[in-house]
Amino acid sequence: MEQVSFLFKGLMVGLAVAAPVGPMSVLCMRRCMSDGALAGLLSGLGIAAADAAYAAAAGFGLASVSLLLLDYQFALRAVGGLALIGIALRIFLAAVPSAEKNPNRGALPMAFLSCFLLTLANPTTILSFLAIFAGLGLVEQTQDYGVAGSLVLGVFLGSTLWWVVLSGAIGILRTRLTPATLVLINRLSAAVLLAFGLWALASLLQ
Repeated sequence: MEQVSFLFKGLMVGLAVAAPVGPMSVLCMRRCMSDGALAGLLSGLGIAAADAAYAAAAGFGLASVSLLLLDYQFALRAVGGLALIGIALRIFLAAVPSAEKNPNRGALPMAFLSCFLLTLANPTTILSFLAIFAGLGLVEQTQDYGVAGSLVLGVFLGSTLWWVVLSGAIGILRTRLTPATLVLINRLSAAVLLAFGLWALASLLQ
């Protein structure tokens, strides 16, 4: 029963971490609009997998891993910021496919991998999990590997649940959008991602 309880707590944490709108959410939603629900879902699963990896580092008390990631956070955030800027420019210049067009199946694994790596490029995410786990009084209890595993699995399932619902809803909406609306969404998505990328680089100067 204890593991089930921690699975549920992890699920709630996963939902809480995934739901706020950030650069990865914008990228995932844009892919749903442009390439379809499957591309958006795989992007979301990449984010969920990265969240679970950081939750594992926090939940299993992998202090050496956490410190290593935080030690290299300047380089990782720089790479992430530049990648967001590159993606923004690519989106801005890309032609918008019709809502009926199926995505390139060969590009689907890249949708997962790119979001996984971009999410990992923000190692301060681990601080969010440490803060949440500490706030819920879970830090000491996660010394049990079975409990920690249930918590991490819950985080992954909670994050995945959010992306399944979001990508499904946007996938349905996508078929009702006009080409002009898709162009506008592309431009807005590119502008938001560019802003996030520039903010990430600017924060390194502080």
